[in-house]
Amino acid sequence: MRVIYNIAIIKVRALMFILKYFNSKIRSFNNERKNVLKNLENSVSKNDNHIWIHVASLGEYEQGLPIFKEIKSLYKNHKIILSFFSSSGYEVRKNNSIGDLTIYLPLDSPYNAKKFISLLNLKMAFFVKYDFWPNYLQNLKNNNVPTYLLAGLFRENHWFFKWYGSGFLNLLKSSITHFFVQNKESKSLLASYNITNCTLMGDSRFDRVNSLLNQNNEIKNIKEFIGDKICLVAGSTWKEDESIMINSINDNNDLAWIIAPHQINKKQIKKFQDKLKCESIIHSNLNQNNITTAKVLIIDSIGLLTRLYSYSDISYVGGGMGNSGLHNILEPAIFKNPILIGKNYLNFPEAKNLIAENGAISVKDAKEFKRILNELIENKRERIKMGEINFNYIKSNLGTTKNVISYLKERK
Repeated sequence: MRVIYNIAIIKVRALMFILKYFNSKIRSFNNERKNVLKNLENSVSKNDNHIWIHVASLGEYEQGLPIFKEIKSLYKNHKIILSFFSSSGYEVRKNNSIGDLTIYLPLDSPYNAKKFISLLNLKMAFFVKYDFWPNYLQNLKNNNVPTYLLAGLFRENHWFFKWYGSGFLNLLKSSITHFFVQNKESKSLLASYNITNCTLMGDSRFDRVNSLLNQNNEIKNIKEFIGDKICLVAGSTWKEDESIMINSINDNNDLAWIIAPHQINKKQIKKFQDKLKCESIIHSNLNQNNITTAKVLIIDSIGLLTRLYSYSDISYVGGGMGNSGLHNILEPAIFKNPILIGKNYLNFPEAKNLIAENGAISVKDAKEFKRILNELIENKRERIKMGEINFNYIKSNLGTTKNVISYLKERK
């Protein structure tokens, strides 16, 4: 398995070397990782004890943040190396309170993984959810570094439970010291493959979103933009999500719309604006002259969404109309928002739970979106009821962080 994987990595590196001259995203990916190992070598000392925390992107960082804070407090004499795979996560959280050093993860080649591990005096390593890298895991195993999976989520259709993934499953078994998983289904599935070093921790995103109530959620000019209208915040939207809203925006003058796209793409934003019959404004252009005339506000920066939900009366969470994956519906839930999502949500337990409890509603197309939205606009009592259901769902699932920290304290 590893031989085939490493051949694939070599081919990917070669292909990326060529494509970087034609594709700006690939060029950025290469440039971001070009000097990571060299900079790491110049920045760390073997005299320090290191803890490595790796996350794929912003979502995994936010999910693990309550645990990261406790780890940092528990191991005060250790320095934390925090790595991101995606540029979106790194750019938003490169300045954070967790990592003594925050870096991009170099590509998972045999050389990079061996060099990376050799530069650090690692006492433990943490991965979040399912961002696994075979060469890094193998080198952690070779160096006897205790390695933990946080907020693991496993489904039977994952490729490493197929016959062709057995080699990787064996690597997981032998390299992960302990699995902390989100649900009973994951624990049972691992047990069926004789993986019993596993604890049900729950989903740490509940602890994370609960903390949003204690942060300063004020954003300049947002309250003035909304005025006395009902506000809908559509967060982490893709073009499939935005397409079902256009008719509702054009036909409804009773709402203040705030759209926060998942990807800030000026051309895509302009295409969306061109389909609107009403005035829309980009957030970076919002000022006292246009604050009361625009009906739609489009966010063109990253990092505001959790605070925006604190202003909304109704939320739509993107990703579910297409195949990109539903985004975090727990963030609007803590602010007592009734939640609308797209039709593709079956791989997201929290979405299924909130739909079953009548705190969230799935819509399949523009017509259904418009009908349900109008019903919520007209029925304040229903909005409040749904919001309370969502808030209570968060509160009933708190406490996941202590399950991990208790385990670590016992072995300190």
